[in-house]
Amino acid sequence: MDGAFYDALALLARWERTAYLAGKRFVDLAVSAAGLLLLAPLFLLIAAAVRLDSPGPAFFLHERVGMGGKPLRVWKFRTMARNAWELAERFTPAQRREFERRFKLADDPRVTRVGAFLRRTSLDELPQLINVLRGEMSLVGPRPVVAEELERYGARGALLLGVRPGITGYWQVNDRGGLSSEARMELELFYAGHCGPALDWKILRQTAGAVLRRACAV
Repeated sequence: MDGAFYDALALLARWERTAYLAGKRFVDLAVSAAGLLLLAPLFLLIAAAVRLDSPGPAFFLHERVGMGGKPLRVWKFRTMARNAWELAERFTPAQRREFERRFKLADDPRVTRVGAFLRRTSLDELPQLINVLRGEMSLVGPRPVVAEELERYGARGALLLGVRPGITGYWQVNDRGGLSSEARMELELFYAGHCGPALDWKILRQTAGAVLRRACAV
């Protein structure tokens, strides 16, 4: 009797998980397809601004690690100078330490004028709707990591890679600008272990609010 009861609970849990993933993929497809169609004029405007501001392509493909450890090329509007990797060689010791600790700089000298605006308003992330449409990413999930960053997760990296990375996630809506890389990792792992419809919806609402606040502040 007890065995049958727990088997039924396990079956229900699997069904709920399957239904959640199917529903999430449906929303991802619908939103990404509609977004790419409706935002096409904005894409053209941003692409023109990026190219007029600095020489080079309008888009940038960043190599990351995707779900299941598969290589992932994340689409973004280019926000840095074309020779960003050369400029990185000129980092000061303090900048190099910050980059090695956080994989980004608070005041990055490689970022262009238009790029700074795109980052401040999160518009540089819009092309990731292409990744979502292709099933490589989701609207909500952990941010896709680079290989060096994944190493810091150790054995817990398998949990992180068990879900699709997202355009926005639990870390972004809980970051107040002072989080350490370790705290960021814990937030990403929390989402990976507790993701569900209620948490996804909460993250989307908080993301929309944050984007609107930033847009109004520009």
